[in-house]
Amino acid sequence: MNIKITGTGSYIPAEIEKNEDFHNHEFLNSDGSSINAPSEIIVKKFKAITGIEERRYAKKHLNTSDIASFAAEKALENAKINREDLDYIIVAHNYGDVRHNSQQSDTVPSIASRVKHLLQIKNPKCVGYDLLFGCPGWVEGVIQAHAFIKSGIAQKCLVIGAETLSRVIDPHDRDSMIYSDGAGAVIVEASEDKSGILAHESATFALDEAHFIFFGETNNQESDDTRRYIKMYGRKIYEFALTNVPLAMKSCLDKSGINISQVKKILIHQANEKMDEAIVKRFYELHNMDMPEGIMPMSIGKLGNSSVATVPTLYNMILNGDLENQEINKGDVIIFASVGAGMNINAIVYKQ
Repeated sequence: MNIKITGTGSYIPAEIEKNEDFHNHEFLNSDGSSINAPSEIIVKKFKAITGIEERRYAKKHLNTSDIASFAAEKALENAKINREDLDYIIVAHNYGDVRHNSQQSDTVPSIASRVKHLLQIKNPKCVGYDLLFGCPGWVEGVIQAHAFIKSGIAQKCLVIGAETLSRVIDPHDRDSMIYSDGAGAVIVEASEDKSGILAHESATFALDEAHFIFFGETNNQESDDTRRYIKMYGRKIYEFALTNVPLAMKSCLDKSGINISQVKKILIHQANEKMDEAIVKRFYELHNMDMPEGIMPMSIGKLGNSSVATVPTLYNMILNGDLENQEINKGDVIIFASVGAGMNINAIVYKQ
């Protein structure tokens, strides 16, 4: 029995936040001290490092559960299945529903239960649950769906990655420019086709690395703002990712029995253009090869980093022909890979 993705969908918010929209921000260091450069220079350097020109934010009346359901509807339509036949709805996110201008994350009921409600699924045996695994959450959700189907307890699973990071960013932190909103969804089911998931790999590094990404106070220490925001130690994350993600990808590829020359695309979490490129280059160096041109499609330049949504959104865009000079064809071997808070990493070798 093979287990494959039979339908994809995504929701890309309509509101565009351009880099120049940050020129009026007062960026500060984490200790509250001033940065010795005007905002225009800070934004220019940011673009050179991350590759991000603009990002998408959800409209004020929409929450994570809403955009998750939009992506899910498209995936169900694309797979041409009856939603009442779903066995599991797995929703990867990190912050739940954070209403615009709210100080609190809302996760009761779960985002998965909210999505099931919004999809109007009546079948009580369709089980919904949330998955908190940092940015690699969607990839991990697909791995869990694979396990459910392989064990025989499920036949069809809906796996969603959705996030509204624009609701949890500190306007005084340079890193706030990285984050965006979005949702991607897939249907995973058993298939007689000779394609699907060939191998997977997951790991959690928490001894020294657990708090590389965390929730912290605003950089503006003179503010009475009591909210907490997404924060990260960028250099530590870069070094961690560059060391560990290529090794996980190699281990996963080795388990699959596929030769690296057969890999057509690597869909890596859209975290930072320079970091992603360094990871994939290191992966090929482990095989004594140069990184092939066009092997790593990128959407971060226009969409930013939407955490769990980046990989499924990128996959859906390519399949729909929405990414210039990129395509995935029947029989192509691709690698999904991600890294994020935890610190967690994972990879899947997949035959289209």
